[in-house]
Amino acid sequence: MADENKKAVAKADTSETAKSPKKDKKPSKFSPKNIGKGIARFFKDLRGETKKIVWPGRKMVIKSTGIVLAAILVIGAGIWAIDFAVSGAVTAMNKAANETTTAAAEVVEDTTEEAVEDTTEASEEETTEATTAA
Repeated sequence: MADENKKAVAKADTSETAKSPKKDKKPSKFSPKNIGKGIARFFKDLRGETKKIVWPGRKMVIKSTGIVLAAILVIGAGIWAIDFAVSGAVTAMNKAANETTTAAAEVVEDTTEEAVEDTTEASEEETTEATTAA
């Protein structure tokens, strides 16, 4: 059985290679004669396709327009709600960050004022001791 398959494949291979180049020679697709036929076929097909078009009636157009407008309103309301929620969250986060920054700045100011007072008192004491010792 395998030998028969090999023989059939060998016959097919030899028949394909034995073709003469004259039979394969076809006219160019881009010859002026073929281009004219292609353009004529295009317009003939175009005419046939335009005959298949079914235009909607007045009721269908009004109904479709109403559906589109309703969809636009619903989607717009959804986007507005999401935008409102996100902007509220961002505003709340900004307020919290500002309060934290303000509280931290107050702590730093208090600490700095205390350090300056302590340094001033120490300097005054040193000056007093230096003058008393002299």
